Amino acid sequence: MKDTPPTGLRYPWAEPPENGTAIEVAPGVLWCRLPLPMKLDHVNVYALDDGDGWTVIDTGFASGKTRKMWEGLMAGPMGGKPVRRVVVTHHHPDHVGLAGWFQTEQGAELLMTRTAWLMARMLTLDVQDTPVEETLAFWRSAGMDQAMLDQRAKERPFNFGDIVAPMPLGYTRLQQGGTISMGGRTWDIHIGNGHAPEHATFWSRDDELVLAGDQILPSISPNIGVYATEPMADPIGDWLEACERLQGLARADHLVLGGHKLPFTGLPTRMRQLIDNHHGALDRLLKFLDTPKAAGDCFAPLFKRTIGLGEYGLALVEAIAHLSHLYQEGRAIRTRRDDGAWVYQRAE
Repeated sequence: MKDTPPTGLRYPWAEPPENGTAIEVAPGVLWCRLPLPMKLDHVNVYALDDGDGWTVIDTGFASGKTRKMWEGLMAGPMGGKPVRRVVVTHHHPDHVGLAGWFQTEQGAELLMTRTAWLMARMLTLDVQDTPVEETLAFWRSAGMDQAMLDQRAKERPFNFGDIVAPMPLGYTRLQQGGTISMGGRTWDIHIGNGHAPEHATFWSRDDELVLAGDQILPSISPNIGVYATEPMADPIGDWLEACERLQGLARADHLVLGGHKLPFTGLPTRMRQLIDNHHGALDRLLKFLDTPKAAGDCFAPLFKRTIGLGEYGLALVEAIAHLSHLYQEGRAIRTRRDDGAWVYQRAE
């Protein structure tokens, strides 16, 4: 979901590192950027110097181009030292894509939360040539346009296995309340939710650094969606709980290193914005539900901009998430339309 431009934040670096280069954002901490073939066209990755090797935070998609970029980074800014550990903040493919490659080709240890590892490994094995009936039924229930539904039913869907390297058995679990040593620092592990289940964030005890993945971003909030895998999930509730909990850790001098956009300071302000953004979206949506509406009808009050074809899928799952949250809180009711779509209306 788009936000209004944040105020009260500072960006110590006005520009990101060029492809194949790195910026040292703190002693022994390198910020690198890898390209993505989508509207959000990059992912930030980080390398932390452990003396005899590196710990890498997130990996980018599995592609020949990304592998070559990593090889260049390892030979160049990373000084030829081996990558001994890969820490993946959450299971999405732009973060976990090359984790298996680092394991098999570089001999690296993989560290993730249990849910993130299970989700990633399961999804790499679940390759489909066309959408399964459960997915089609889920799209119908969301009120997807019939012409779009007919078209998507014939197309190869998005598959993790196409852009995530095979993941061998074995990982080391990260969990809430634990600590980890990386880059000469001790980091407290705090788990977020909403954007992805059991999303790991890392808070340095020794300086002001926070490795936030996609849980905390500066100028956008991450996509929060409901999918056919768990149709009655409440990621909006999970997101708000996590934001309110992490807000208690935030300091103005924290330097937040996120998965996208630029590093920033001003974290207490940003946490308030992220929480207020979704409460505002829920309030706008509730006002819009004066008559029954399906998820596919609700883009305008949620996003306040035109949604293109390339964004439609993410917008749809986020609309479902917000509607379902209102329904599960008892603030909206829902009924089945004749075409199978759930339609929601404000509870009186």
